[in-house]
Parts: sequence; structure tokens; C-alpha cells
Amino acid sequence: MFYDRFRSTGYMTNWLARLIARAIDARLKPIGMSSGYMPVMFALAHGAALSQRALTEFAAIEQPTMAATLSRMERDGLIVRRADPDDRRAWLYSLSAEGLDKSIKVQEAGREINEAALAGLSGSEREAFLAALAKVVSNLESYLTKAKPADA
Repeated sequence: MFYDRFRSTGYMTNWLARLIARAIDARLKPIGMSSGYMPVMFALAHGAALSQRALTEFAAIEQPTMAATLSRMERDGLIVRRADPDDRRAWLYSLSAEGLDKSIKVQEAGREINEAALAGLSGSEREAFLAALAKVVSNLESYLTKAKPADA
């Protein structure tokens, strides 16, 4: 039996995600950024200071990955870290002035690459595509919430 990867939701969405990341990385490389910073940039772009836990939840990534990302972003001068006045063990992160400037370029890159990815789709096709993706994400989040740890 032939396995048609082009009819596989997992294969196609993974391929799409990798292509989008490559395109965004190419667009951001000249300003010293990568797509890995985008979730943090988006979470902090409105000026809020957030904890590592809040950023991890926002980005839906594992805590060790977020810790490494924040460390690199702090090293690169994109974020500042200050003690959380409500929790002596925690830190709050916000964008630095340089990070705020670059967040605008990151948003522009995201819009440009999204537009390129959706070129040729009508407005209603774009809405249907995004609605379908949101439903698939919700289905999998629900599945993983209900799955036993050994199954997930």
C-alpha cells in the first residue's frame, strides 16, 4: 500500500511550518533575528512584562526551550529581566528599546510571509483555511489533555 504524504495532515502541516520558518528566518537574518524569537516578541510587543511561565504558556513551548530562548534574547539585548515584586523567585521579562524596534520588523516579516503563503487564495478561502487550522489545533489540544501520559 502506497502512503501518500500529500494527504497526511501531519506531514503537510509540518512541511508548511518548516517552509514558513525558513522564509521568515531568511527575512529576519539581516537584522540578527530568527523565527524562534517570534512568540516572545509577539507576547511582549504590547509593553507588558511577563514571567517565564506566562511566556511559556503563550508560546505553547516547553519550559527548557523558553529558558534557552530568553537567555539568548537577553544576551542579544532584545529583552530585559527584572525581579518580580510579587514573587522573589521569579523574573519578569520585557522588550528592551532595541527589542521593541525589532519587534516592528518581526511583525512586518510575519505579515509578508503570511501574505506570500496565502497568495492566490480568496478572502473567504483564507478565512476558511485559518478556521480549519484553529479547529485542528483545538482538536489536538483536547486530545492531548484527555490522553494518558504514556499515550501522549
